[in-house]
Amino acid sequence: IGRAGAMAAAAMVAAGGGDFSDLREIKKQLLSVAERSRERGLQHSGKWAAELAFALEPLPLSELPPPPVLTEEDARDLDAYTLAKSYFDLKEYDRAAYFLRGCKSQKAYFLYMYSRYLSGEKKKDDETVDSLGPLEKGQVKNEALRELRVELSKKHKAQELDGFGLYLYGVVLRKLDLVKEAIDVFVEAAHVLPLHWGAWLELCNLITDKEMLKFLSLPDTWMKEFFLAHIYTELQLIEEALQKYQSLIDAGFSKSTYIISQIAVAYHNIRDIDKALSIFNELRKQDPYRIENMDTFSNLLYVRSMKPELSYLAHNLCEIDKYRVETCCVIGNYYSLRSQHEKAALYFQRALKLNPRYLGAWTLMGHEYMEMKNTSAAIQAYRHAIEVNKRDYRAWYGLGQTYEILKMPFYCLYYYRRAHQLRPNDSRMLVALGECYEKLNQLVEAKKCYWRAYAVGDVEKMALVKLAKLHEQLNESEQAAQCYIKYIQDIYSCGEVVEHLEVSTAFRYLAQYYFKCKLWDEASACAQKCCAFNDTREEGKALLRQILQLRNQGETSSTDVAAPFFLPASLSANNTPTRRVSPLNLSSVTP
Repeated sequence: IGRAGAMAAAAMVAAGGGDFSDLREIKKQLLSVAERSRERGLQHSGKWAAELAFALEPLPLSELPPPPVLTEEDARDLDAYTLAKSYFDLKEYDRAAYFLRGCKSQKAYFLYMYSRYLSGEKKKDDETVDSLGPLEKGQVKNEALRELRVELSKKHKAQELDGFGLYLYGVVLRKLDLVKEAIDVFVEAAHVLPLHWGAWLELCNLITDKEMLKFLSLPDTWMKEFFLAHIYTELQLIEEALQKYQSLIDAGFSKSTYIISQIAVAYHNIRDIDKALSIFNELRKQDPYRIENMDTFSNLLYVRSMKPELSYLAHNLCEIDKYRVETCCVIGNYYSLRSQHEKAALYFQRALKLNPRYLGAWTLMGHEYMEMKNTSAAIQAYRHAIEVNKRDYRAWYGLGQTYEILKMPFYCLYYYRRAHQLRPNDSRMLVALGECYEKLNQLVEAKKCYWRAYAVGDVEKMALVKLAKLHEQLNESEQAAQCYIKYIQDIYSCGEVVEHLEVSTAFRYLAQYYFKCKLWDEASACAQKCCAFNDTREEGKALLRQILQLRNQGETSSTDVAAPFFLPASLSANNTPTRRVSPLNLSSVTP
């Protein structure tokens, strides 16, 4: 007990509060933990620490961290450890575990248990690949987990596990779906060994909302800042995440490729596509052979329909390593952009054979099956994505879309709601929810959704039209006119008239509305606009003839009917971006 307690105390002192004043000390800690992680076969944590250390200034010889002190037990296990580690590096996990039986030192014991765990994982993955397509995975289990849990829990009760041992115990618990126990163990691991990134990362994957985060008692160390920035990105709290990353850059980590890539991912999550693209391009210049996060980069190129750039990226990654999950996803995106959906799905399947827990590939494969009109396969793929990560709003949204195709609006509503909870300020979720409510004839709810979509910044510029049509249905002509006017102003202010078919609908409605209100000037201006569009040309001409006729008969333009440019009180209170809108000066608006 004494030894584990002493190690915890030493580690806490080592990570020294959330303070970045002594970057040399931090660099020493990073180099030391990178070496300790590598000795235990934890390559990803070792790589993370090494990348971060590389971003800091080099240390002079006199300040390099000393090699770890060997205990009597370490000396006794040294031969077995050295042999087993060489087998472990060659992925001969059972062989490594065999030679480590009976080792007592912390390092050798960890490698013994970790070898057994990885052996089970490897067998499980091999069986999954051999017997089933990726869609039926989930039936195959890692057989070693239960034994490992029993042995590790005994050690845990006796307080004989160091920070790495606690991390492994947490991983075993998570794999057995014992989430609550796993979170407690990872928090303990972070206290005992705050410098080990793996434990923090596992915590990130288990925390589902901000409330859970509040109740965790985390160690006060500089590592916590990296953890918080990461979890904020995951929980879509992007502003907070970007602030944290900016403060880390200011603290001295400006050269860290890890931080740059995380900032790019954060901008991707809030759909600031241009910013994200420019950061990714910068990152590729600094680290041209990097493969991590390149699938996110390819998603951005896909959204922007940048075929040549996506093609170049796919070829480039293929040259670096064609059997990496990210490479397969990039190639899948490339084929999807070329509308070769069968081929795209094939590459996403290949990605999942390489790593069945890879979230992006499940979601993207769901999208491909949707394109191929294979709804049952799409539903299965999206469900797997949610199994891997309940916070993936794209999978919830995808499920909503599939059930919409299957004409099951109640299911739709449930999934769109979940997507909206994860992305409260994304107008696409709100418009989808509004359409659902409309189908279920809950028009008041639908109106709320469309209005909210407009208020948060409507990406697809469809919310106002849908809202106007609802008002039309309910014979609320003044509000409908109001929405159409706002819609036309929006469309013309961003200059994208060509793509929007609904502009003609808006002009047609407004022309008829003004005609009823006997506002001849406004009505004829709108009717003239109608003549510019094929589908409303005839109606526009007919209306112009009627107006001319009435004017000739001496009908005067009505002055007592006030044009309806107000918003209903129920909507005005709802922090709307507009209060009063003056009538459009249509003569200045040219398509």
